[in-house]
Amino acid sequence: MGDGRGPKLAVLELSQTERDVLQGWVRRSKTAQALATRARIVLACAEGLSNSEVSRQLRVSLPTVGKWRKRFVEHRLDGLSDEDRPGAPRKISDAQIEEVITKTLEELPTCGDSQWSTRSMAAATGMSQTAISRIWRAFGLQPHLVDTWKLSTDPLFIDKVRDVVGLYLDPPDKAMVLCVDEKSQMQALDRTTPMLPMMPGTPERRTHDYVRHGTTSLFAALDIATGKVIGQHQRRHRHQEFLRFLKTVDANTPAELDLHLICDNYATHKTPAIKKWLAGHPRFHLHFTPTSSSWLNLVERWFAELTNRKLRRSSHRSVQALEDDVNAWIAAWNDEPRPFVWTKTADEILDSLARYCTRINKAINDSGH
Repeated sequence: MGDGRGPKLAVLELSQTERDVLQGWVRRSKTAQALATRARIVLACAEGLSNSEVSRQLRVSLPTVGKWRKRFVEHRLDGLSDEDRPGAPRKISDAQIEEVITKTLEELPTCGDSQWSTRSMAAATGMSQTAISRIWRAFGLQPHLVDTWKLSTDPLFIDKVRDVVGLYLDPPDKAMVLCVDEKSQMQALDRTTPMLPMMPGTPERRTHDYVRHGTTSLFAALDIATGKVIGQHQRRHRHQEFLRFLKTVDANTPAELDLHLICDNYATHKTPAIKKWLAGHPRFHLHFTPTSSSWLNLVERWFAELTNRKLRRSSHRSVQALEDDVNAWIAAWNDEPRPFVWTKTADEILDSLARYCTRINKAINDSGH
């Protein structure tokens, strides 16, 4: 259906698989906002609407509708990503990887075995034993062991990686993206003897002995656009302290902006009290990193700066002295902030895992095990 203006549009028809994927991106709360919008555009275009009608209905600009219609017609689902996948396309799809991970973690084989083998998983999924082995190695899954996992075992690993990386590479308009976490158990340590200063040919020296004067936890929110940090010390790190920090973030950010917070899966971030407060503050949107994937949260990079440049060589005789010192360091950081730029796409991360497991698989085969 057209409105009589502009060139005749190419017919946009969807396969059932494409429609299912697009509807999944729209439906899932953890899909990156930009990707969800593109999926809505394509679904609306597939209903036969003109670009101008889609623009009016979805309240996006006409050029945006035209761009993503064209990209989808030319490249299908891959065209909705911000960058083309580097190298040859993967033969195993995200959906197949997700199926294997979910079955491994949440189901038992129907053959009566107590744990999955590559043979039983291959039979259950229709994939090769080699493919199953590579997926398990990439995600650190070893079903034959009890204490098994090295990397993330989150069944939604792929969805969460795409969501968080999407926020880094394509932040939503009129919004701030904040990486949030707690640096818990920061100790106020006082060396038993003063440090000996650095001299020509001799590095700075310090004793291994120290006296503990208590601990504090630092809640921090890193603005990925500017590198500035909102910090708040708490003597504990329960949900009450996290709620207090959310209120601090609310008071120290422009009220007209949406806030997308990237957090870990810590239980204190999901309590009924937190959910109730978030429901009353709709500008807050929480995005969770996969379990055991702190590397995906950029605030961890900032915590490393804090540790290396301030805490490692500091000496404090009280918790209050430690907190004052850290607050002064944060203030100095915010005077000349340095954002940490994320460069890898979600596909590059997943492809690097595939390359890693391929190398491991080859090494094991070459060794004869």
